[in-house]
Amino acid sequence: MNHLDILLPFGLPQAELARDLLRQCQAPALATLLTRGNNAERADCDPFARALPHEQWLSQRFKLNAGDLDAADQRGNSPPAAAALLRAHDAALCQGHWFVLQPAHTHVARDHLVLTDIAQLALDEADARRLFASAQPLFAEAGRTLLYLDAGTWLMRADDWAGLQTSTPQAASGRNIDIWMPTGAGERAWRKLQNEVQMQWFADELNEARELRGQKPINSLWLWGGGDAAATVAATGYACTFNLNGWPQALSSNNQQLGAASALLAAPGGRALLLLDSLQEPGLNSEWGLWLAQMEILERDWFAPLLQALRNKQLRSLSLLLSGQERLLEVTTTATSLRKFWRRPTLAKLT
Repeated sequence: MNHLDILLPFGLPQAELARDLLRQCQAPALATLLTRGNNAERADCDPFARALPHEQWLSQRFKLNAGDLDAADQRGNSPPAAAALLRAHDAALCQGHWFVLQPAHTHVARDHLVLTDIAQLALDEADARRLFASAQPLFAEAGRTLLYLDAGTWLMRADDWAGLQTSTPQAASGRNIDIWMPTGAGERAWRKLQNEVQMQWFADELNEARELRGQKPINSLWLWGGGDAAATVAATGYACTFNLNGWPQALSSNNQQLGAASALLAAPGGRALLLLDSLQEPGLNSEWGLWLAQMEILERDWFAPLLQALRNKQLRSLSLLLSGQERLLEVTTTATSLRKFWRRPTLAKLT
């Protein structure tokens, strides 16, 4: 393989904790790749952007039109994930403007509501189908088509809401949802429909059963990712994409799941993208002990084997794209740059 891009959401810890965390982090191969790499590029991102830095990167790399900034909302819009998901689900559904809907949990924190990380809800197929069936008549009454993709992902058609500005659930997780809620055309209609669904689910025994099992109730829906169903994803130059899941999976028709670096290196193609997202959940939820444990697993399973592959010239170059809540760092390492032995390996670039 000629070149590999590795995208690491939350590979950059919170700035105020970074130094203490990195003193405990055991990742010598990652330190070597970062220290001896060339062309280190840093970007500071808007802390109030409607998508996280790695989501913005994916949207730009796959040439999705994520919506232009306007005078009413300088934070832009979330990537149009619905169009990609719809096309992957049924290519015949190529008309209209669609949004992603995800069952969610919000809780009260003093004087505002906070969105819980959706990945922590563990909503199974049977419960999701029950909630979908409960909500569908309300959407039908409002004249909205609702599609079920999987337990955590539904789609809704709303052609007259094409100007609605939305935020990804990851961008809003753990924060006051007021500033992340949809704004613009259709805002009031969506809040009315959302409230009706919330009241319907509040009375559902399913949530009482979840709470008895120690699970959070599903008490809301998060709407985001609006896009024109006819939109297409431009070619990216990647021969293969690996470990893509969720909405990124719909961006590429040749994505594969790999269990080891050796399998990736044996795959054909000149350029590939690998998404490693095991740091995202602990990063979003400030579980830094788990973050350290996951970083050591990544070191063992990926960074160390790929460093050796560069040294053996099985891989010509490797770009690490590490993101945080408000930052993005890109470092490219080659077999030649590894010869800079005078650069002592350090994780300082992650601070």
